[in-house]
Amino acid sequence: MKCLVLSSGGLDSTVALALAIEKYGKDNVIALSISYGQKHDKEIKASIDVASYYGVDHRFLDLSKIFEYSDCALLKQSQNDIPEESYNDQIKKMNGKPVTTYVPFRNGLFLSSAASIALSLGCDVIYYGAHKDDAAGNAYPDCSRDFTDSMAKAIYLGSGNQLKVEGPFVNMTKKDIVALGHSLNVPFNLTWSCYEGHDKACGRCGTCLDRKEAFRLNGLIDPIEYEEN
Repeated sequence: MKCLVLSSGGLDSTVALALAIEKYGKDNVIALSISYGQKHDKEIKASIDVASYYGVDHRFLDLSKIFEYSDCALLKQSQNDIPEESYNDQIKKMNGKPVTTYVPFRNGLFLSSAASIALSLGCDVIYYGAHKDDAAGNAYPDCSRDFTDSMAKAIYLGSGNQLKVEGPFVNMTKKDIVALGHSLNVPFNLTWSCYEGHDKACGRCGTCLDRKEAFRLNGLIDPIEYEEN
């Protein structure tokens, strides 16, 4: 069995990579990082560092052209500021719509592209690190259990029943993922979660706040440095 892992360089996907390596062995795991036109390349560099740490094959795909019409706050062409508040506070303002850092159907495109690459490289399964907290309040609808199950079914059928998609964290919280990563000795110090591209993680954006809280709830110290603790 060979596994392709969508590896962003962030905390969740790195734990997913560690999980895949534990199950399939590093020689049977491929890490795929994808550029979508984000404002910085810190997460791509992190994904390369993580793949190097684990000694797994690393592949890269550039999908930035697809998102050039979007005004999502994460993208280079956007003039929108990245919100410096928790996801819960952002959700309250959105009236059921995704938050402003939602990249339109990004995970659908990621999984579809990954399916083609996985089949070409002889993989049997794709690991995808979406989790329950991201799907809450429809903040990131392409992280939900329903979305993951639907994409998994489409890819399985579209591949002639050759390729499965697994979202091992779709029913887990960020706290759960940090706990699992800690038990797997994940190199959290190599990961990058922040939406900003500064020398240190900002500590103020939604993903930084979620990450810091997940470590706190586990009684653990996050090894990365923040501009604001």
